[in-house]
This record gives sequence, C-alpha cells and structure tokens, in this order.
Amino acid sequence: MATPEFEFTELLPLGHDDTPYRLVSKDHVTTIETPLGSMLIVDPEALTLITQEAMRDIAHFLRPGHLQQLRNILDDPEASDNDRFVALDLLKNAAISAGGVLPMCQDT
Repeated sequence: MATPEFEFTELLPLGHDDTPYRLVSKDHVTTIETPLGSMLIVDPEALTLITQEAMRDIAHFLRPGHLQQLRNILDDPEASDNDRFVALDLLKNAAISAGGVLPMCQDT
C-alpha cells in the first residue's frame, strides 16, 4: 500500500477578521514601565469578567457574519427547501437566544 503524500496545513491561520469586538471594561488592567519596556498587568478579576462575558455571548449570540450567511441561504435561488428550513430555524433560534434567557439550541 502506498503512503499518502504529506501536505502541511496551518491549524489556525491568521487572516482578515471582520468580527466586531466590544470593550468589556477598562478596569483591572494597567501598564508599567520596566527596563525592558512596557509591561501589561492584568488583575485576576479581569480574567473572570471577560470569561463570564465570553460564555454569555457564546451561549446567546451568533456573529453578524454567521447571521449574514444564514440570510444568504434564504436568498439563494439554488438553496434547497431543506437548506432554507434549517437556515430559518437557526435564525429563529438566534432571535430567541438573543433575549439572554434561553441559550442557542446546540442540536438545531
């Protein structure tokens, strides 16, 4: 049996990012000057705060780009009825979860 040829693929390639980011807080972070240059000091409270915010956002919101992709499926004349059904169901789910009470349904 022949050995398949190895082809390297970057695991997490960097590229253009259109994700809108928001400032969570300016608290709990400071900079100090050292002989080696500026150093960022991050209080543990900052890590707790951004983790809480991230977990809430992940559970309740889709990125605008993802929402646009779902909308594009609805507008695509070549999309199947099933494609449209799934896209519409995901959009309905996104609208409900954006209320912040019920998270996105992971099995949709």
